[in-house]
Amino acid sequence: MTDTYQIRPAVPGDMTAILGLIKTAAQWLQESKGTDQWARPWPNQAARDDRVAQGIEHGLTWMVEDNGSLAGTVTCREQGTDILWTAEELRDPAVYVSRLIVSRSYAGRGIGAALIDWAGLRGIQERDANWIRVDVWTKNWALHDYYKSQGFMHLRTCPFDDDWEYPSAALFQKSVADIDAAAAGWFKQVSLFC
Repeated sequence: MTDTYQIRPAVPGDMTAILGLIKTAAQWLQESKGTDQWARPWPNQAARDDRVAQGIEHGLTWMVEDNGSLAGTVTCREQGTDILWTAEELRDPAVYVSRLIVSRSYAGRGIGAALIDWAGLRGIQERDANWIRVDVWTKNWALHDYYKSQGFMHLRTCPFDDDWEYPSAALFQKSVADIDAAAAGWFKQVSLFC
């Protein structure tokens, strides 16, 4: 039997935990995968922290918990950035997933893959999304392979003169028709105010 995890909208008090997940993930990525993903905030710490805070403020960021222990986080948007995605792609309803991070103590349980499906299911329910989309760290080849293993297709890698101009420019998408509904059901939405 698969565990069920609680998922709830992030609140401002979760900011420290989210930044901690990013820091821990960056260290693990560098040590085990040889990538510089998240090794330094992009384009700087203030801008990165502002993006995280905006995700919380706008109700886009979710916290995954297991009986009070932090298992992960994910941010889901209905619109991608026009720096990466074409006007035609942006008109086609999708859910854009970012900052998908599973706590190292919960790694290997399939939570990340299930969160992708959960986000896709929400996208269908809330806006008839056709796609789950993600922009992936350009030089994190292991992450590219991971998304391909989850049924995503690599669309393109956007060219930038300097990698640091936009370091997450490898674009992937997966049809919502390929969602694993059982995995998406691993998460029970809870409220902080019940």
